[in-house]
Amino acid sequence: MKISLTSRVLAWAAWMTLMKHGTCWDGFSSIKSFFEPITCRFSRECCNDHYIKLDEQALKKSLEKHVYGQHLAKAAILKHFHAQARPVDQTKALSLSFHGGTGTGKNLVSRIIAESIYRKGMKSKFVHLIAATNEFPHLHKVHEYKVILKKKIEASVSKCERSMFIFDEVDKMPAGLLDIVKPYLDFYETLNNINYRKSTFIFLSNTAGHAIQKRSIGHWRDGRDREELQLVDMEQLIITEALNEKNSGLWHSSILLYHMVSAHVPFLPLERRHVRECVRDCLVAKRYYPHRDAIDDRDVREITDQLSYYPEEEQLFSVTGCKRVPDKVDFIMAYDRFNKYKH
Repeated sequence: MKISLTSRVLAWAAWMTLMKHGTCWDGFSSIKSFFEPITCRFSRECCNDHYIKLDEQALKKSLEKHVYGQHLAKAAILKHFHAQARPVDQTKALSLSFHGGTGTGKNLVSRIIAESIYRKGMKSKFVHLIAATNEFPHLHKVHEYKVILKKKIEASVSKCERSMFIFDEVDKMPAGLLDIVKPYLDFYETLNNINYRKSTFIFLSNTAGHAIQKRSIGHWRDGRDREELQLVDMEQLIITEALNEKNSGLWHSSILLYHMVSAHVPFLPLERRHVRECVRDCLVAKRYYPHRDAIDDRDVREITDQLSYYPEEEQLFSVTGCKRVPDKVDFIMAYDRFNKYKH
């Protein structure tokens, strides 16, 4: 039986009145469950399985298709989100700390994760991207920022326990600010009657990037395959570097000192072969070619050669990863096509 729009509005108004004034009737939760689909229709997004549910196959497929050279990151992410999605009570919130140089895929992977869980991806009202340089620009306002961040987290999780917080440029945060996050990552069942155990916290940082690069170069010079690097080889290295890197948001942070982070995920420096794959993706995304099979490898080589590499002798690893690829693609392709059209 279809419900008229007027009936839906009246039902929604009645439920909102109950929500506002409260009730001691035992059947209130049943009424709430009955009317929730109607209110969700008005709000366009609700905190339920229809809008928030991990699609493990989509996550795995997207990581394999779009993320290059990051076997450690992909394996760690798949395992931790699989564990979080299990139908059992979680003991603490999932918190992942992504470390690595510029353009290695930290932001890309964060977006893929959000799109694999939230129906609206990064546009979901339950996904919060917190950019340090934009929201916390002044080092001397730590106390003020702590109050703001505390309110933001608590307000979001009180509305939806499956909220996600992505902290970008953590290395540029004022030292001590992240200490306010520690209680939400701990093993408490609730804090002020709010359950944080189903929430997700992702920290993106360049911290330990140089140490990861150094370890990767040494590994390569030893003649060992990139895929032989193990997470255990990197985690303690990352923690040590992050704790001791001054002028960083993770410097002596309580979330590290008290081991509140579920996993420290290294993003390895990208090699030329990985950059070439990024170039191919970009050429298709920007519609210079209809699909990857149609791409002229001469264009790929020319664009790839526009970027800088290290070490000086070997010229193997990209200084900026894939970050500058879109600019270089336009620089080469748009100019070439303009010349072809002109002549």
